Amino acid sequence: MVAGFLLSADGGMAQSPPSGGTNSSPTYTPLASWSFLDRTNWTSDQGVAPVSFTNLGFSYLGDGSSLVVNTNVPAWLRFNVGETNGATNLTVKVGTVLFWFAPGWSSTNLGGTGPGEWGRLLEVGGYTPDSSYGLWSIYVDDVGEQIYFSTQTNDISSNLTTYVSAPITWHTNYFHQVALTYSATNTALYLDGALAASGAPLTVYPGLNVLTNGFYIGSDGNGENQARGLFSQLATYAVPLDANAIQQKFDAQFFLYLMNPNNRAMGQIYAGSNSVAALSQPSSSPSYFNVISGMGYLQYVGSDDCVTSGNVWLTNVTATAASQPMTVNFSIAGGMSGGLYDVFATPALASSLTGGIWTWLGQGWTCSRYTIPSLPVNGAVFFMLGTAQDTDGDGLTDAYEELVSHSDPEVVDTDGNGLPDGWQVLHFGGIGNNPMSDPDQDGLINLKEYRYGTRPTVSEGLAVWTAAVGNLP
Repeated sequence: MVAGFLLSADGGMAQSPPSGGTNSSPTYTPLASWSFLDRTNWTSDQGVAPVSFTNLGFSYLGDGSSLVVNTNVPAWLRFNVGETNGATNLTVKVGTVLFWFAPGWSSTNLGGTGPGEWGRLLEVGGYTPDSSYGLWSIYVDDVGEQIYFSTQTNDISSNLTTYVSAPITWHTNYFHQVALTYSATNTALYLDGALAASGAPLTVYPGLNVLTNGFYIGSDGNGENQARGLFSQLATYAVPLDANAIQQKFDAQFFLYLMNPNNRAMGQIYAGSNSVAALSQPSSSPSYFNVISGMGYLQYVGSDDCVTSGNVWLTNVTATAASQPMTVNFSIAGGMSGGLYDVFATPALASSLTGGIWTWLGQGWTCSRYTIPSLPVNGAVFFMLGTAQDTDGDGLTDAYEELVSHSDPEVVDTDGNGLPDGWQVLHFGGIGNNPMSDPDQDGLINLKEYRYGTRPTVSEGLAVWTAAVGNLP
């Protein structure tokens, strides 16, 4: 028996999904929510019609349906704070506002232009220099480097009270979760599931005469000072959500925003902000979801001598077999300290490395030793390492796409069927699946399963329809 090793590396990456809170949280029911699926009348998920709207756009970016407020003419989407039937869409004294937003601009600290004006994300009332009207506003500055929550009342004090603010560095079409909690106890701003700033108790807010004029999403009351971006999955609550609940909502929805095939630019940013890939120096803290990860067939033996190098390789190889099967031992050396590397194997080399039939065996850390027992080999076997590069950010390393799935590592949706490569591999083991089929027969075709975040091989359609009927977000 001979174990042949290819001492080379192919580009690739592997990490865990973003971590979430482990503590349980109460079940929070929203006052109102907007998935922006109705791009004709712009009704809320509860079927409530807006007071008025004009010059709005729609995008398939985000989770598949997003409101776009970004024009050179006035544009707005206005809803009542409270409805005549007693329903409430927004509270200004105590509660939570949570939504996803992607700017149509980049922050100036990234070389962009920012929105070019003080862009309103969500606003009640309007700013006046003499504080004669009343204001309740979540907004960003004109250069896109800071996000604020500020209020005014109509006390003629000329004061603008800013409760929380936080620095931002936002890329074009990159979705961020924004959550604001506020009460007579404190205020807090969360960005992408994490606490970004906390402030004083909320004591200043507009009066009833202002609230009767409703609130605006993406602009001020004149359709100006536009956020110039995309809104998705907006929800309001009558109570402040706790930190665990906000983190859990981020973790639950993050995958949908990353894996949407239309989010190509966003996926590249998650994969390292268009950085140039290094052979064995992957990003030290990538934050996107990985489809193929874990130890696999590799069994950890222990640490080994660590060699610092710009390359990575297999070393100290042994192969033993009195008879079938065979056991292989090896160490991973070089590369980045603490870096994870994929291990692939093939029983026969093709004229082109990517043209062969390779199997993913698992991931191993550099400076570590592993064993692979019980290899049923009747001839030569060749091993190769893959790095952590994921060019298109679809959750599959470039190495896996080139060697195993034979998909395009630079295209999120290689077969163009609306289902990302990573999603298809995760649920079906490969690409080329029919987006219109319903393998679990739960009433949701594959394309809808992907967009709802459900599993196409597990019957979960009833839960989706129940949630829709129950007006859940």
